[in-house]
Amino acid sequence: MSLTDPHRFLALVAPTALLPQACADPHAAIGFSGGQVRAAVVAAVAACASLLWMAGLTIDPFARSNIPYYSILAMAPLLRLGCLRDGRRWSIVLAQLVEYYTLFMAMALVGAISSYPIAAMSQGFADAGLQRVDEMLQFDWLAWYRLVAAHRTLQLLGIAAYQSIFLTPALLLGWFAVTGQRREAHRFLAAFAIAAALTLAIYSQMPAVGPFSYLWRGPIPYMPVSELWQPDLIPALRAHMPTVIDVGQLRGLVSAPSFHAASATLYIAAARRCGPLRWWLTAMPCAMLLSTPVEGTHYLIDLLLGAGVALVAWYFAALLMRWRVRTAHGRESQ
Repeated sequence: MSLTDPHRFLALVAPTALLPQACADPHAAIGFSGGQVRAAVVAAVAACASLLWMAGLTIDPFARSNIPYYSILAMAPLLRLGCLRDGRRWSIVLAQLVEYYTLFMAMALVGAISSYPIAAMSQGFADAGLQRVDEMLQFDWLAWYRLVAAHRTLQLLGIAAYQSIFLTPALLLGWFAVTGQRREAHRFLAAFAIAAALTLAIYSQMPAVGPFSYLWRGPIPYMPVSELWQPDLIPALRAHMPTVIDVGQLRGLVSAPSFHAASATLYIAAARRCGPLRWWLTAMPCAMLLSTPVEGTHYLIDLLLGAGVALVAWYFAALLMRWRVRTAHGRESQ
């Protein structure tokens, strides 16, 4: 069947015709090289492995909970390579989607795992100091919690907003893939990685159980999404009670800085390049920020620290991207 056949022609061009126009910026397609991305991933995994070794923790490579991750890591490179060989625009978009989503998943997973050995090697709890700062800021966490606990609608909205931490980057990275903005995708991913590293570094110096555990007394009228893992899990890790981490059962241990707040700030910064989606991709992180004190059991200062971490990470990611663009142009001019 030749391309003159209208049905064959439509089958080939229809997926591309449905895609938005590619970004007109000539620099938009410049991102980090494959070697640079691989080096960054290897460095992150090596740092995580070093932390696990120092804390006496291991991951069972044969655990059933690892199967989804093994499947993704095995299939993603093959799918990406096949799409790149196909060469059509929608195939290139799919290849970029696979790359961006896999990198984001890998960074989130490495960061979550790394929080366990850091918690195991930490000392004390910083809740008293964090609560004092909240009092200086005149933030009443208990009043905020009681308001949410008394209204089911606020609970449902808060849960949806808090869990959008993975939906928003999927939309962001999807838009960057569809419009060919590799530079923006890599800047966002670099900022996310830097923010994760900064968050873990600060967390090592101020571990906390969170305001729910620290302030609330009596029966619990509403259990937030993040529940109450820190008061039991952090001391157990310090006592070397669990020595094997189940990747399928990872729990949030970081209170200050709030990585939900850091993520929301990065999402808002990246959304400026998302055309008609930017307002939606700004509103969702704002809602997530409002839900974080209760659903994430965070002090207000946790959120402020998280936002500060994100701004620093975005600045350094922008510097890295500007360097990358300059070096790419330097090679082209030679």
